[in-house]
Amino acid sequence: MRALLATEQVIISGNLWNKFIDRITEMLQDTEMWTNAAMVLLRVILIILISRIVLVIVNRFIDHVTNEKKSKRLKLRTRRVQTMGRLLKNAASYVFNFIAILLILGEFHIQLAPLLAGAGVIGLAIGFGAQSLVKDVITGFFIILEDQFAVGDVIQTKDFKGTVEMIGLRATRIRNWTGEVHIIPNGLINEVTNFSVNPLLAVVDITIAYENTIEEMMTTIRNVLNQLNNPNITATPEVLGIQTLAFNQMTIRITARCKPNTTGEVTRLINTELKKAFEAAKTEATT
Repeated sequence: MRALLATEQVIISGNLWNKFIDRITEMLQDTEMWTNAAMVLLRVILIILISRIVLVIVNRFIDHVTNEKKSKRLKLRTRRVQTMGRLLKNAASYVFNFIAILLILGEFHIQLAPLLAGAGVIGLAIGFGAQSLVKDVITGFFIILEDQFAVGDVIQTKDFKGTVEMIGLRATRIRNWTGEVHIIPNGLINEVTNFSVNPLLAVVDITIAYENTIEEMMTTIRNVLNQLNNPNITATPEVLGIQTLAFNQMTIRITARCKPNTTGEVTRLINTELKKAFEAAKTEATT
Protein backbone atom coordinates (compact mmCIF):
# COMPACT_ATOMS: atom_id res chain seq x y z
CA MET A 1 0.00 0.00 0.00
CA ARG A 2 2.77 2.38 0.93
CA ALA A 3 4.58 1.52 -2.27
CA LEU A 4 1.45 2.39 -4.30
CA LEU A 5 1.08 5.74 -2.51
CA ALA A 6 4.73 6.55 -3.10
CA THR A 7 4.38 5.64 -6.75
CA GLU A 8 1.29 7.87 -7.12
CA GLN A 9 3.12 10.80 -5.45
CA VAL A 10 6.03 10.37 -7.83
CA ILE A 11 3.65 10.33 -10.81
CA ILE A 12 1.81 13.45 -9.56
CA SER A 13 5.09 15.28 -8.94
CA GLY A 14 6.28 14.34 -12.41
CA ASN A 15 3.06 15.61 -13.96
CA LEU A 16 3.33 18.95 -12.07
CA TRP A 17 6.93 19.33 -13.15
CA ASN A 18 6.02 18.58 -16.75
CA LYS A 19 3.19 21.14 -16.64
CA PHE A 20 5.61 23.72 -15.19
CA ILE A 21 8.15 23.01 -17.93
CA ASP A 22 5.41 23.22 -20.56
CA ARG A 23 4.29 26.63 -19.26
CA ILE A 24 7.83 27.93 -19.23
CA THR A 25 8.35 26.67 -22.75
CA GLU A 26 5.10 28.25 -23.96
CA MET A 27 6.04 31.53 -22.30
CA LEU A 28 9.49 31.49 -23.87
CA GLN A 29 7.96 30.76 -27.25
CA ASP A 30 5.32 33.51 -26.91
CA THR A 31 6.57 36.06 -29.46
CA GLU A 32 3.85 38.57 -28.58
CA MET A 33 4.99 38.69 -24.94
CA TRP A 34 8.61 39.19 -25.94
CA THR A 35 7.57 41.90 -28.40
CA ASN A 36 5.63 43.74 -25.68
CA ALA A 37 8.53 43.35 -23.23
CA ALA A 38 10.98 44.65 -25.81
CA MET A 39 8.75 47.64 -26.54
CA VAL A 40 8.45 48.42 -22.82
CA LEU A 41 12.21 48.15 -22.40
CA LEU A 42 12.75 50.36 -25.44
CA ARG A 43 10.34 52.99 -24.11
CA VAL A 44 12.05 52.92 -20.69
CA ILE A 45 15.45 53.42 -22.32
CA LEU A 46 14.04 56.26 -24.43
CA ILE A 47 12.55 57.91 -21.33
CA ILE A 48 15.92 57.75 -19.55
CA LEU A 49 17.84 59.03 -22.58
CA ILE A 50 15.40 61.85 -23.29
CA SER A 51 15.35 62.93 -19.64
CA ARG A 52 19.18 62.98 -19.60
CA ILE A 53 19.33 64.95 -22.85
CA VAL A 54 16.73 67.46 -21.65
CA LEU A 55 18.56 67.82 -18.33
CA VAL A 56 21.86 68.48 -20.14
CA ILE A 57 20.15 71.09 -22.34
CA VAL A 58 18.56 72.79 -19.33
CA ASN A 59 21.89 72.82 -17.45
CA ARG A 60 23.65 74.37 -20.43
CA PHE A 61 20.91 76.97 -20.71
CA ILE A 62 21.33 77.78 -17.01
CA ASP A 63 25.11 78.05 -17.52
CA HIS A 64 24.51 80.35 -20.49
CA VAL A 65 22.12 82.57 -18.53
CA THR A 66 24.38 82.69 -15.46
CA ASN A 67 27.52 83.30 -17.49
CA GLU A 68 29.92 85.72 -15.78
CA LYS A 69 30.01 88.06 -18.78
CA LYS A 70 26.23 88.20 -19.02
CA SER A 71 25.89 88.81 -15.29
CA LYS A 72 28.28 91.75 -15.56
CA ARG A 73 26.44 93.06 -18.61
CA LEU A 74 23.15 92.91 -16.73
CA LYS A 75 24.81 94.42 -13.62
CA LEU A 76 24.06 91.35 -11.51
CA ARG A 77 26.26 90.19 -8.68
CA THR A 78 28.45 87.40 -10.04
CA ARG A 79 28.51 85.17 -6.95
CA ARG A 80 24.76 85.50 -6.50
CA VAL A 81 24.20 84.46 -10.12
CA GLN A 82 26.49 81.44 -9.64
CA THR A 83 24.62 80.45 -6.49
CA MET A 84 21.28 80.70 -8.27
CA GLY A 85 22.70 78.67 -11.14
CA ARG A 86 23.72 75.81 -8.85
CA LEU A 87 20.36 75.87 -7.10
CA LEU A 88 18.46 75.84 -10.40
CA LYS A 89 20.55 72.89 -11.63
CA ASN A 90 19.82 70.99 -8.44
CA ALA A 91 16.09 71.71 -8.70
CA ALA A 92 16.01 70.76 -12.40
CA SER A 93 17.71 67.45 -11.61
CA TYR A 94 15.09 66.60 -8.98
CA VAL A 95 12.19 67.57 -11.25
CA PHE A 96 13.32 65.65 -14.35
CA ASN A 97 14.31 62.56 -12.36
CA PHE A 98 10.91 62.56 -10.64
CA ILE A 99 9.08 62.88 -13.96
CA ALA A 100 11.20 60.10 -15.48
CA ILE A 101 10.43 57.78 -12.56
CA LEU A 102 6.69 58.43 -12.93
CA LEU A 103 6.81 57.72 -16.66
CA ILE A 104 8.77 54.50 -16.11
CA LEU A 105 6.27 53.33 -13.49
CA GLY A 106 3.47 54.09 -15.96
CA GLU A 107 5.12 51.78 -18.51
CA PHE A 108 4.73 48.92 -16.02
CA HIS A 109 0.99 49.74 -15.68
CA ILE A 110 1.33 50.96 -12.12
CA GLN A 111 -1.55 53.25 -11.15
CA LEU A 112 -0.02 56.64 -10.43
CA ALA A 113 -3.09 58.40 -9.03
CA PRO A 114 -3.29 56.34 -5.80
CA LEU A 115 0.48 56.51 -5.51
CA LEU A 116 0.52 60.31 -5.77
CA ALA A 117 -2.44 60.62 -3.39
CA GLY A 118 -0.69 58.43 -0.84
CA ALA A 119 2.51 60.40 -1.27
CA GLY A 120 0.56 63.62 -0.68
CA VAL A 121 -0.93 62.29 2.57
CA ILE A 122 2.45 61.05 3.74
CA GLY A 123 4.01 64.40 2.80
CA LEU A 124 1.36 66.24 4.80
CA ALA A 125 2.00 64.06 7.83
CA ILE A 126 5.75 64.55 7.50
CA GLY A 127 5.20 68.31 7.15
CA PHE A 128 3.41 68.49 10.49
CA GLY A 129 6.17 66.50 12.14
CA ALA A 130 9.07 68.30 10.47
CA GLN A 131 8.44 71.94 11.23
CA SER A 132 12.15 72.60 11.66
CA LEU A 133 12.76 71.26 8.13
CA VAL A 134 10.09 73.61 6.75
CA LYS A 135 11.73 76.47 8.64
CA ASP A 136 15.12 75.57 7.17
CA VAL A 137 13.70 75.51 3.63
CA ILE A 138 11.88 78.84 3.99
CA THR A 139 14.96 80.50 5.52
CA GLY A 140 17.19 79.11 2.75
CA PHE A 141 14.81 80.46 0.13
CA PHE A 142 14.94 83.97 1.60
CA ILE A 143 18.73 83.81 2.02
CA ILE A 144 19.05 83.31 -1.73
CA LEU A 145 16.21 85.66 -2.68
CA GLU A 146 17.47 88.54 -0.53
CA ASP A 147 21.11 87.89 -1.50
CA GLN A 148 22.27 87.83 2.12
CA PHE A 149 25.39 85.93 1.09
CA ALA A 150 26.55 83.79 -1.81
CA VAL A 151 28.94 80.96 -2.57
CA GLY A 152 32.50 82.23 -2.11
CA ASP A 153 31.62 84.87 0.49
CA VAL A 154 33.33 84.92 3.86
CA ILE A 155 30.67 85.16 6.56
CA GLN A 156 30.27 84.75 10.29
CA THR A 157 27.16 83.44 12.00
CA LYS A 158 27.40 83.07 15.75
CA ASP A 159 30.65 81.15 16.44
CA PHE A 160 31.14 79.95 12.85
CA LYS A 161 33.27 81.93 10.41
CA GLY A 162 34.53 80.81 7.03
CA THR A 163 34.01 80.64 3.29
CA VAL A 164 30.60 79.59 2.00
CA GLU A 165 31.00 76.43 -0.09
CA MET A 166 27.35 75.56 -0.66
CA ILE A 167 23.95 77.13 -0.10
CA GLY A 168 21.04 74.70 -0.13
CA LEU A 169 17.40 75.07 0.70
CA ARG A 170 17.96 73.09 3.89
CA ALA A 171 21.53 73.78 5.03
CA THR A 172 24.58 75.94 4.34
CA ARG A 173 28.14 74.56 4.27
CA ILE A 174 30.95 76.79 5.57
CA ARG A 175 34.68 75.98 5.52
CA ASN A 176 36.91 77.89 7.93
CA TRP A 177 40.52 78.81 7.27
CA THR A 178 41.88 75.76 9.13
CA GLY A 179 39.94 73.37 6.88
CA GLU A 180 37.01 72.32 9.08
CA VAL A 181 33.65 72.19 7.31
CA HIS A 182 30.55 73.29 9.24
CA ILE A 183 27.10 72.31 7.98
CA ILE A 184 24.56 74.68 9.51
CA PRO A 185 20.77 74.30 9.11
CA ASN A 186 19.38 77.46 7.55
CA GLY A 187 16.82 77.82 10.33
CA LEU A 188 19.66 78.44 12.81
CA ILE A 189 21.14 81.29 10.76
CA ASN A 190 19.62 84.31 12.50
CA GLU A 191 22.45 86.84 12.28
CA VAL A 192 25.06 86.97 9.53
CA THR A 193 28.12 89.18 9.09
CA ASN A 194 29.31 89.23 5.48
CA PHE A 195 32.96 90.21 5.01
CA SER A 196 32.91 90.00 1.19
CA VAL A 197 30.44 92.70 0.15
CA ASN A 198 32.24 96.02 0.63
CA PRO A 199 35.90 97.07 1.00
CA LEU A 200 37.12 96.84 4.59
CA LEU A 201 39.35 98.94 6.81
CA ALA A 202 42.38 97.31 8.40
CA VAL A 203 43.36 98.92 11.72
CA VAL A 204 46.96 98.45 12.86
CA ASP A 205 48.21 99.65 16.26
CA ILE A 206 51.99 100.04 16.63
CA THR A 207 53.43 100.29 20.15
CA ILE A 208 56.76 102.13 20.44
CA ALA A 209 58.93 103.31 23.32
CA TYR A 210 59.37 106.94 24.38
CA GLU A 211 63.06 106.84 23.57
CA ASN A 212 62.15 107.53 19.94
CA THR A 213 60.83 110.95 19.00
CA ILE A 214 57.36 111.08 17.50
CA GLU A 215 58.59 112.96 14.41
CA GLU A 216 61.14 110.29 13.59
CA MET A 217 58.65 107.47 14.07
CA MET A 218 55.97 109.21 11.99
CA THR A 219 58.46 109.81 9.17
CA THR A 220 59.65 106.21 9.20
CA ILE A 221 56.07 104.86 9.25
CA ARG A 222 54.90 107.12 6.40
CA ASN A 223 57.89 106.16 4.25
CA VAL A 224 57.10 102.47 4.74
CA LEU A 225 53.40 102.93 4.03
CA ASN A 226 54.06 104.93 0.86
CA GLN A 227 56.30 102.15 -0.49
CA LEU A 228 53.78 99.36 0.09
CA ASN A 229 52.73 97.68 -3.14
CA ASN A 230 50.08 95.06 -2.60
CA PRO A 231 47.00 94.35 -4.78
CA ASN A 232 44.82 93.93 -1.70
CA ILE A 233 45.47 97.52 -0.56
CA THR A 234 43.12 99.87 -2.43
CA ALA A 235 44.53 103.18 -1.11
CA THR A 236 47.68 104.43 0.58
CA PRO A 237 47.47 103.62 4.32
CA GLU A 238 47.12 106.58 6.66
CA VAL A 239 48.72 107.34 10.01
CA LEU A 240 46.01 108.67 12.31
CA GLY A 241 48.40 109.58 15.14
CA ILE A 242 48.91 108.60 18.76
CA GLN A 243 46.07 106.38 19.95
CA THR A 244 47.07 105.82 23.59
CA LEU A 245 49.80 106.91 26.02
CA ALA A 246 51.20 104.60 28.69
CA PHE A 247 53.91 104.91 31.33
CA ASN A 248 56.83 104.05 29.04
CA GLN A 249 55.27 103.53 25.60
CA MET A 250 52.76 104.96 23.17
CA THR A 251 50.52 103.44 20.54
CA ILE A 252 50.25 104.81 17.01
CA ARG A 253 47.21 103.84 14.94
CA ILE A 254 47.35 103.14 11.20
CA THR A 255 44.40 102.46 8.89
CA ALA A 256 44.46 100.88 5.46
CA ARG A 257 41.58 100.37 3.03
CA CYS A 258 41.68 96.90 1.53
CA LYS A 259 39.66 94.45 -0.49
CA PRO A 260 37.00 92.30 1.20
CA ASN A 261 38.33 89.57 3.49
CA THR A 262 41.97 90.71 3.27
CA THR A 263 42.31 92.66 6.53
CA GLY A 264 44.39 89.95 8.19
CA GLU A 265 46.84 89.72 5.29
CA VAL A 266 47.18 93.50 5.04
CA THR A 267 47.67 93.83 8.81
CA ARG A 268 50.44 91.21 8.82
CA LEU A 269 52.12 92.88 5.84
CA ILE A 270 52.17 96.31 7.50
CA ASN A 271 53.49 94.88 10.76
CA THR A 272 56.25 92.99 8.94
CA GLU A 273 57.39 95.97 6.86
CA LEU A 274 57.36 98.31 9.86
CA LYS A 275 59.39 95.84 11.91
CA LYS A 276 61.98 95.65 9.13
CA ALA A 277 62.13 99.45 8.92
CA PHE A 278 62.53 99.83 12.70
CA GLU A 279 65.32 97.23 12.76
CA ALA A 280 67.09 98.98 9.87
CA ALA A 281 66.76 102.37 11.61
CA LYS A 282 68.08 100.94 14.87
CA THR A 283 71.05 99.37 13.08
CA GLU A 284 71.89 102.67 11.39
CA ALA A 285 71.66 104.51 14.72
CA THR A 286 74.06 102.12 16.45
CA THR A 287 76.60 102.28 13.63
